[in-house]
Amino acid sequence: MNITDLFGTVSENAVFVLEFLGIVAAVFLIAYIFEKIGKMRDAKADKKPSRILSTKTIVVIGMFSAISTVLMIFDFPVVFAPSFYKFDLSELPALVAGFAFGPVAGVMVEFVKIVLKVLFKGTSTAFVGELANFVIGSSFIVPATVIYRINKSKKSAVVSCVVATIVITIVGSLFNALYLLPAFCKLYGMPIEAIVAMGTKVNPAITSVDSLVLLSVAPLNMLKGLIVSVITLLIYKHISRIIKTSH
Repeated sequence: MNITDLFGTVSENAVFVLEFLGIVAAVFLIAYIFEKIGKMRDAKADKKPSRILSTKTIVVIGMFSAISTVLMIFDFPVVFAPSFYKFDLSELPALVAGFAFGPVAGVMVEFVKIVLKVLFKGTSTAFVGELANFVIGSSFIVPATVIYRINKSKKSAVVSCVVATIVITIVGSLFNALYLLPAFCKLYGMPIEAIVAMGTKVNPAITSVDSLVLLSVAPLNMLKGLIVSVITLLIYKHISRIIKTSH
């Protein structure tokens, strides 16, 4: 999709794009509020507060966003879900950045990743897939980074990842069932039954939106949360040393 086609898609789906931007703003606001609460706790504990987006943080966000974009582009289908549901590890750089610099940095990586992906690859889902990736990814990043920021320890990191995996599974399921799937069908003028039928071909037990979410969406997001969590727990200590040394 070239730039002309991209602007055409935006104009054709203006209402959805406005909703998209509103949801993005709401996610950033939530991350910012938690970040400010953390800064207030630091001040009460006589810790020197740092800026939410320092020059170093912005540089790291840019680098990690580029890595995240590449990981998002190289996605692949899974055997238990219809082909339009793809698995990728693009939340990995966002979680590392969030652990190092807080929830706002993590969400920034998620957002910039989406922008870069759309600019370089375009959208094949009228932005529905990109919105899903951002919101569901942020639902993993925000709780994980907020919990870890309270007490930066190995135990806290494990707890944060467990909680975040549960959150991404629940949010991903509800967001798909209540908003994304209906929005996708509306944008493309297709019945929801057609989406369910795609799931039935993969798994005969999928006969409704609820079973599609339960048997495809939930396992996909849980799998993503688990794998990203494990990799982050294995590599973060080493990467954080490099980041902090150059900070």
